[in-house]
Formats: sequence, C-alpha cells, structure tokens
Amino acid sequence: MNIVAHRGASVRAPENTTPAFELAWKEGADAIEGDFRVTKDGHIICMHDQTTGRVAGVSLDVHESTLSELKSLDPSAGFPGFYGKVYISTIDEVFQIVPGNRKIFVEIKDDERVFPGFFDEVERSGLEYHQIIVISYNSNVIRIVKSAFPRLKAFLIVKFQKNNPSEFVPSCDRVLKTMAEIKADGLSCYKANIDRALVTKITESGYEFHVWTVDEPKLAAQFLEWGAESVTTNVPGYLRKQLEKLF
Repeated sequence: MNIVAHRGASVRAPENTTPAFELAWKEGADAIEGDFRVTKDGHIICMHDQTTGRVAGVSLDVHESTLSELKSLDPSAGFPGFYGKVYISTIDEVFQIVPGNRKIFVEIKDDERVFPGFFDEVERSGLEYHQIIVISYNSNVIRIVKSAFPRLKAFLIVKFQKNNPSEFVPSCDRVLKTMAEIKADGLSCYKANIDRALVTKITESGYEFHVWTVDEPKLAAQFLEWGAESVTTNVPGYLRKQLEKLF
C-alpha cells in the first residue's frame, strides 16, 4: 500500500507548502506530490497554478515574477484556520525535507523550460534516484527526463474520458503507443472513468499504474486490488488508517 500525499496533506495545511509536506510525513505518507514551475529568473518553485492569486490572495504570474517577488507572498492566505507565515518553496527546499526512506512525485507543470535546471537540482539534492518520480501531462517532458536520466522513473499523466462505457478517450492503445515512444515507466491517471480492464491492460503491458486523487477508502482499496502501485490523496493519514482496516 503506497499512499502519496497530494500537494502534501492539503486538506489540513496549505497545498504545496513545507507545512503540508511535513504534516504528510507525520501522517505516514509514503511519498509527497508537488507541482513545480519556473520563475522569471530561472528558479523552480512549488506552485500548482500559473498565477498565485488562488493560494496567496495576490496574483502574480510565475513566469513573469522573480523568486524574491514570489517569496514575499503568503501561500496560506486563503487557507481557513491556518496561522503563521508560510513561504513559497523552491524545489531545493522541498527536496531537503524528503526523508531517506520516502519519495517525492515531482509534477512538472511547465514545458521544456524546466531543463536543464531541474537536472541540476536533482544532482544537488542528495536524494537517491529511486526517491524522485517525475510526472507530467507533457509527453516531451517525460521523453527528455528518460533520455537524460534513465534511472529516474517518469510517468505520463492522463485524464481519461469516455464516449461510451467501452470507449476511452484517448484510447488505451494510443496511450500505450505514446508511453513506448517516450520510454515512460508508468501511467498516472485521474480516478474517474477507470475500470479493472484498463488497469490490467496497462500493467500487463509492463507499465506501473498510479491513480489520483482518491480520498474515499473503498475506492482506494478497489484501485489497489486492481493493481495500482500507489494512490494519491488529499488525506494521507485518514486514508492509511481506513485502508489498514480494510486489508
């Protein structure tokens, strides 16, 4: 059972911040997941949206702002009941709080502009390669990662739709073809529209299957029974306790 904390323990602390990640470790998460973008002056920061307004109350475009400008914001501004100053973290600061027996899923929200800076950060982090998993919707990002750092695992993110009960969009065959071309290690999928047959097809093709964002214990248990390697959740502590009752 591998539980990944979605943007940290993001129900109880401001998403993508050090407090959320540290709380995830305390709650027993096996890994954290964070979103990363590049600033105007070339730093990689932890931020889901292209702009900061939703989490900080002040809207700056990450690509148009310096690290110093972004560090002046409080990304917990809209989080009810959270007290104390919180800062936007760099990828280096997040890497520093990953314990030796835990992992981090790095979702690269940007395109190729994140390179080569991301590789420099990986080398400086002191983390083992197996502790860092790259995930992205951008197939070329995954291709570049696997070409430059084949020992890093990298998963393509897909959000399947369904035209009818048996027709996935994109099709599973198309996704498998793309994964083979970019040398992806696995697939990271949103929880909706997934069935056992799709999971089986992915895993029997030699790829890992991971699912997000699942907060419901019975649904998480179902995905694990189908063969999911991990479940990403906003409530890592709660989900672990409930799953331990089910297994």
